[in-house]
Amino acid sequence: MKRLGHLNRDIARVLAGMGHTDSVVIADCGLPIPDGVECIDVSLTLGVPGFFDVLDSVLADFKVERAVFASESLTHNAAVVARMAQLRDAQVAVDEVPHETFKRLCQQAKAVIRTGECSPYANVILHSGVIF
Repeated sequence: MKRLGHLNRDIARVLAGMGHTDSVVIADCGLPIPDGVECIDVSLTLGVPGFFDVLDSVLADFKVERAVFASESLTHNAAVVARMAQLRDAQVAVDEVPHETFKRLCQQAKAVIRTGECSPYANVILHSGVIF
């Protein structure tokens, strides 16, 4: 049994297969999953697991160079805005796009990790960096 990293075999598999600039989405429970994009559904009940629980777990195990959020989060989700600032402080490029654009960008993701989060616009597209 694994001692470190993700215990969820699907998340571990997707992260291990990521190349530079590939993307993975961490989504709230309401984001539509595009046809043809793998959905790793870790939701249990409303709010469990939360967006930040899953985001923190992925960030601990995955080199991110760019994060994309819906611009609507700037006025509808202060906690997401605070996390944007933390990512910028960690030298991650952070972009905001309209939610409709965000949903189109999800079509290019390797996978969407669906959480139980139920706060507005708690979604992010993470683009893989390189570790060398």
